[in-house]
Amino acid sequence: MDSQPKIIILNGVSSVGKSTLARAVQNASRLPFLHVSLDAFLAMIPARLFDHPDGIAFRTLEADGPPVTEVTTGPIVDRMLRGIPSAVAALAAAGNNIIVDEVFFRGGERQGYADAFADFDVVFVGLFAPLDVVEARERARGDRDIGLARWQYDRVHAGQTYDLEIDTGEASAAEAARTLCECLNIT
Repeated sequence: MDSQPKIIILNGVSSVGKSTLARAVQNASRLPFLHVSLDAFLAMIPARLFDHPDGIAFRTLEADGPPVTEVTTGPIVDRMLRGIPSAVAALAAAGNNIIVDEVFFRGGERQGYADAFADFDVVFVGLFAPLDVVEARERARGDRDIGLARWQYDRVHAGQTYDLEIDTGEASAAEAARTLCECLNIT
């Protein structure tokens, strides 16, 4: 096993395939990876803070064209979101390899991870797919607000640079995992 933990940060819109890729990397890599998902942290929020100004709200706007679901966060959820990089860094400090499944929609997330992982080998991976592909996946999933991917589409990659970019609209999860593992020499 490698001496220093490997950290992979996957950033992309909802339904682009982050969790699917994380599981595929877990299967393809010779190293054991923990999969840490933004959704797991959101599941920690008390139910009463959904659709609450202190928590998180998803509001679907239906004007001209397809629906768009915007996300707003209040101080309690903002504090939780700011703590994610430190929580994940604690797992890495204990010697765990980590794949983080994230959505950089607020601004500052990358810097939070860069600061928390200053002493670790971190790879930032941008996941991309055409809007029509992620919207079709969003509808097929049935567990997302329709329009969430559309709202995030121009936000999550704005101003970001990546060590690796993967088109999940073209590549299967197994192909994308193989590419990622080969790039990181973890096959």
